[in-house]
Amino acid sequence: MTTLPAASTALVLIDLMPRLIELPLAPYAGAQVLTTSLDLAARFRTAGAPVVAVRVDRPNVAEQPPGSGFAPGVAEDGDVQIVKGTIGAFHNTGLDEALRERGVVNLVMAGIATNLGVESTARWAADLGYELVFVEDAMTAFTADEHDAAVRLNFPRLGTVTTSGEIDLSG
Repeated sequence: MTTLPAASTALVLIDLMPRLIELPLAPYAGAQVLTTSLDLAARFRTAGAPVVAVRVDRPNVAEQPPGSGFAPGVAEDGDVQIVKGTIGAFHNTGLDEALRERGVVNLVMAGIATNLGVESTARWAADLGYELVFVEDAMTAFTADEHDAAVRLNFPRLGTVTTSGEIDLSG
């Protein structure tokens, strides 16, 4: 069990957007990752812990492609909503400031793609001093090999790797 204090822990959901969820992904389908992430988000909201919904906008285009918004249920009133223009979620977004204002020191990471948006955000978060938890069954990549390399080789160097069922938010 990975027990975390709700008062200082945030769930960070990366790029859970219809146009990405619908892609062929592995080892988990996008819809499966979305369901697992929404279950986690509900647990975080119930515990009073912040949920951070992050999505990407393509730079230098007049209009974003269809399906570029958050998938239904990902971002609710009261959540921190971040729109990024890079792979990671910290560059020029105000994310660090929003987390610090809420007293967050622990980040629970989920989303698409494991080795891109999730990993880039996590590396920056580690550099900023956040403690990291990676929810292996709440993220996926374009191939199972990419996902597995991030989860088995890189993430253990940055934090704790666990599953959604192992997350316990204490008061």
